[in-house]
Amino acid sequence: MAGLLLPLLGGAGNLTSVTNCMTRLRVTVLDPPAVRRAELRALPGVLGVVEDGAALQIVLGPGAVAKVAPELARHLEPVSARAPAEPVTARALAERGAALRAERKARNATPVKEFLRRIAQVFVPLIPALIGCGVVAGLAGLLVNLHRMPALATALAACASGFMFLIAVFVGHNTAKEFGGTPVLGGAVAAVTVFPGVERVTAFGERLAPGQGGVLGALAAALLATRVERWCRRRVPEALDVLVTPAVTVLVAGLVTLYGLMYAAGVAAAAIGRFADRLLTDGGAAAGFVLGGLFLPLVMLGLHQALIPVHATLIQQQGYTVLLPILAMAGAGQVGAALAVYARLPRNASVRRTIRSALPAGLLGIGEPLIYGVSLPLGRPFVTACAGGAFGGGFVGLLAQLGDKVGSTAIGPSGWALFPLLKGSRGLGTTAAVYGAGLLVGYAAGFVITYAFGLSRRSLAELNAGLNTEPNAELNTERSG
Repeated sequence: MAGLLLPLLGGAGNLTSVTNCMTRLRVTVLDPPAVRRAELRALPGVLGVVEDGAALQIVLGPGAVAKVAPELARHLEPVSARAPAEPVTARALAERGAALRAERKARNATPVKEFLRRIAQVFVPLIPALIGCGVVAGLAGLLVNLHRMPALATALAACASGFMFLIAVFVGHNTAKEFGGTPVLGGAVAAVTVFPGVERVTAFGERLAPGQGGVLGALAAALLATRVERWCRRRVPEALDVLVTPAVTVLVAGLVTLYGLMYAAGVAAAAIGRFADRLLTDGGAAAGFVLGGLFLPLVMLGLHQALIPVHATLIQQQGYTVLLPILAMAGAGQVGAALAVYARLPRNASVRRTIRSALPAGLLGIGEPLIYGVSLPLGRPFVTACAGGAFGGGFVGLLAQLGDKVGSTAIGPSGWALFPLLKGSRGLGTTAAVYGAGLLVGYAAGFVITYAFGLSRRSLAELNAGLNTEPNAELNTERSG
């Protein structure tokens, strides 16, 4: 796959960076026109491509992207173009899904959303550690609840808590790196927020507390440090730059963080916690319905990553985020919708194979293969999938309003992969039962609504007549009827 991608990306000399998140290969190129976009989208195994100037996000799906990224990064010489492989199953749908995603992203490329995407890039590299520490914390909590092996439980808690205690430093490092500063200076300034000695500092008439403001304070501190550093770089003579710039950056940004940003971030973090509590206590089913129904469009646009700071803040404050299990219901609605499409197209082997190959990832909460390969190109199934997620979210929100709150100790996984990370206001068994029941509601609602309303009569006739799912005809049908 790496060898096939390289010539389509303009060769090794056109690449400046290669990274990846859970499902996307993130590549930065020197010469964007050299990228062969149409062939890239048509390449077997590529589920979609998102363009952002010189940056490309190539959706490969979970597992595959973790293998392809290091292979692509190891290519030092351009490789010859290889003969294209056979078309992927339902390639027309995949191509149309990629085109729709790029079109909607371009329409919504506002400065605010672009800023949110950059904030997301700060936290995406932290997700593996968040997942690992969350699972270990869950094991520690299980031992404590069972009153077994207290010494091991204490050791596991230490393993899980170390990263969360110092997450501000990692956030500061990544923030400076993303926004054009020196990463270690961003980490150094953000480290001020977790230094135990800050409890002797008074700001706005109150003593500060280590970690006050959480990741929001670290993010703000590193952003300020980046601005100060860049200001110094433009004005300090080169002979003094190595000495003056770091000192001024740490001094100015550090003092502003202590006497302003930490307090303000603490207020904002507390407001987020209160809002989340009131959202489920007072809103319950209605809040869950809205959140579960709107999350798939955010995933489609890649903006769901902007919620990571909110999740991280809730985890730091309350030990878990109550929003993630509700948002995970969107994936359940997507799975139910895909199963309904599978049932309604008994004679379309191409689409059915695509659904079978993408369902395992969907069950584990990775919805992009189903979104861009099936529901979004078909039109209506995407809307009905959102409806299924809304019902699942409404169910979890209703039970939260009744006192059975369900949360996650980490971010990243979803679907059935979220079970090891669950934590709530009741025991682990009750929490898992509520979450599992919510998934079943999402599956059922997505299936029933999609089966009844997801495909028009004309679409069913065409898709079952061996037309190999021509997406433009389907989309035109949906828009006209």
